[in-house]
Parts: sequence; C-alpha cells; structure tokens
Amino acid sequence: MTVSVNVHEAKTHFSKLLTRVQAGEEIIIAKAGRPIAKLIPIQAKSKPRKPGTAKGKLWIAPDFDAPLPEDVLKSFEGE
Repeated sequence: MTVSVNVHEAKTHFSKLLTRVQAGEEIIIAKAGRPIAKLIPIQAKSKPRKPGTAKGKLWIAPDFDAPLPEDVLKSFEGE
C-alpha cells in the first residue's frame, strides 16, 4: 500500500516513515499536493558473482573466429 505525506509531515515523522518503509511500505512525499519523491525499500543485493562457475558447461567450436563464408558475408551487406 502506498501512502502519501506532505513535506512537513515527512520531516516531522521521518524515523517513523523509515520504519514503515523498512517493513516494505512505499511512501510518497508531496509538496503542495503534488508528488515529488518516493521512499521505497532497498532491494537486498544478490550474492556476489563467482568467476568460473560455468566452467565445463560451455563449448566453443575451434573455428569460432574463422572468417564467414562469402554467401553469408554478402547477406549482411545487402547485396
């Protein structure tokens, strides 16, 4: 549920608003009735990436970087 508060209320009750955001709520801060900011919870970071986890799961052909055949090259050139 999203709640809207004015700037004065946000300044006065900032700690309470942060507690609500921490619980998963979204808070819109408005000035003169117009929304200007949104307080949202920060998403937990995923686990750090570990290099080498795909080792042995991928295969690359020995001729991967060989030149393309002429007919394939021409199809890219639009001829």
